[in-house]
Amino acid sequence: MTRTQKQSDRGAENEANQERPTGRGAASAVQSVDRAVSVLEILARHGEAGVTEIAEELDVHKSTAFRLLGVLENRGLVAQAKDRGKYYLGAGVLRLAGAAAVRLDISQEGVPVCRELADELGETVNIAVLDDDAAVNIMQARGTASVTAQNWLGRRTPLHATSSGKVLLAHMPPTLREGLLARPLPRFTERTITGATMLRNELEAVVQQGYGITIEELELGLTAAAAPVRSHDGKVIAAISVSGPVYRLNSERLPELAKRTVAAGAELSRRMGYGF
Repeated sequence: MTRTQKQSDRGAENEANQERPTGRGAASAVQSVDRAVSVLEILARHGEAGVTEIAEELDVHKSTAFRLLGVLENRGLVAQAKDRGKYYLGAGVLRLAGAAAVRLDISQEGVPVCRELADELGETVNIAVLDDDAAVNIMQARGTASVTAQNWLGRRTPLHATSSGKVLLAHMPPTLREGLLARPLPRFTERTITGATMLRNELEAVVQQGYGITIEELELGLTAAAAPVRSHDGKVIAAISVSGPVYRLNSERLPELAKRTVAAGAELSRRMGYGF
């Protein structure tokens, strides 16, 4: 190997090492995360605590505790009582806990609903929730006719090209929805709706008819119908869908599938406390 090649290889190795976090840096980052979680646990245990108290429990300097609290406060996970200087858990913790609780509740209550619908229709049934700018499938049940169907569990799918996504998008707060519609809408097939105006009209129809439909908009040969799932306060928190090949979910069968999906969405909504 020539001297030039050795220098080149050494330079590449140094560059890679610069991009890769060092053992000490990685350990420090993990320690910071561990301490931040400990701060939340301390506040959960005591209700509120000052910087000195938190520093003593963590066995760190006050400046370290103050920096941790500053980061958590910026994220809304802790808040400070200005009159006493004490810190307490912020609304951000409630938001995260609420989101987790909703998913857990839907996962538990959705099992019998999905299973019954899949058995009745023989197709694949999914429950999807909003995940930032996509729909993520958190539950799936397969019917007798969908033995070789795709596994959608855990997949993030585009809002504008899926039936569940359209339902979630249609019931989203207007400002948030318009922000998403202002972005480019990727095309997946010839039937994908990529125009914001056309999609708005489609979403209005979703609200009016109570369900959303996609026919080969995400994948060729795939058709789906979805209906909203509501929480106790009427907010749409998920969508339940039925999907299958277009030759089985044809124009003659699709209206009945949509009707049964709406009924399943209503049943799951009832289980989530809606209507009481």
